[in-house]
Amino acid sequence: MSKRDGGTAFPMQDGNAIHAYALAASHGVKDHEERETAYIHARGEAVKGMSLRDYFAAKAMHALIEGALASDADFPHRENVAGRAYAYADAMLSARNQKQDPAP
Repeated sequence: MSKRDGGTAFPMQDGNAIHAYALAASHGVKDHEERETAYIHARGEAVKGMSLRDYFAAKAMHALIEGALASDADFPHRENVAGRAYAYADAMLSARNQKQDPAP
């Protein structure tokens, strides 16, 4: 994760939950190396969570879709909604990363 995507949002923090998630992902894999790889990959996913950029985009997409449905407007193409949602997410991250002047 980078400053561009805002870092993580909703990573798992409980060690037991992370271990259980990784075990479930590697369950049934017979080859030792493949099982180890599946476990490590799943553990990384659990700790990482989603990016803050993705979270912001999901919130913006929800608002865009709700707005279109509420106004009885022609529903925009999915690609346009997704692109607009990420544009809003990028604007949110940009505003968040700007240095703010201290209050007087």
